[in-house]
Amino acid sequence: MRPDYEMLSHLSLFSGIHTDNLQAMLQCIGGRFQTLHKGEFPILARDEVPYVGIILKGRIHMIHEDAWGDTAILSAMGPGELFGETFACGTNLHSSATFQAVRETRILALPFRKVIHTCQNSCPFHYQLIENMLRMVSDKNARLMEKLEIVSKKTLRRKILTYLSFQAELQESRTFELPLSRTQLADYLCADRTAVARELARMKQEGRIDFEKNTFTLL
Repeated sequence: MRPDYEMLSHLSLFSGIHTDNLQAMLQCIGGRFQTLHKGEFPILARDEVPYVGIILKGRIHMIHEDAWGDTAILSAMGPGELFGETFACGTNLHSSATFQAVRETRILALPFRKVIHTCQNSCPFHYQLIENMLRMVSDKNARLMEKLEIVSKKTLRRKILTYLSFQAELQESRTFELPLSRTQLADYLCADRTAVARELARMKQEGRIDFEKNTFTLL
């Protein structure tokens, strides 16, 4: 599939970089495009992660599995977002989490060492790429702090309401689309699916929220 450099230029990672420079920069860095099928794993736990991935379309979940095989969704990422950067940037390049495509997904993999070390030409747009990536890593860390706040709530109801509140803020509307299925939401909240469904139904009856499938409204 031929890369759409016009589309790439609108992503936050490439903000401030002219479309005409994108192709040359990606060739210099060694960027690689890849299509993932639903259920495919671009990174498994304990894999070495030498690259930073950016999602062009589709969705990827970062998942942790414990010794008993129970899984929890640590982060759900969509178009324009980075994945794998936590491990690619560290001193230990091996991932402690698994990344899975939850639908057909198109990604761009950028070798991290070539991203942070400019080429001999010292292209100004390369410095812009580094600045953009640092900003995105900072924003993602803020979202992970939100996850910590959610799961630290003492009751399941407070966890759900805090999560829904963050989604409303993120989508800038009291009516918004939930990016997770009920099973995925339960995994994200570290809760039982039946308990989550029951609590959602109770809050709907009480007039706290309304929802139809994955469209939610805070009342």
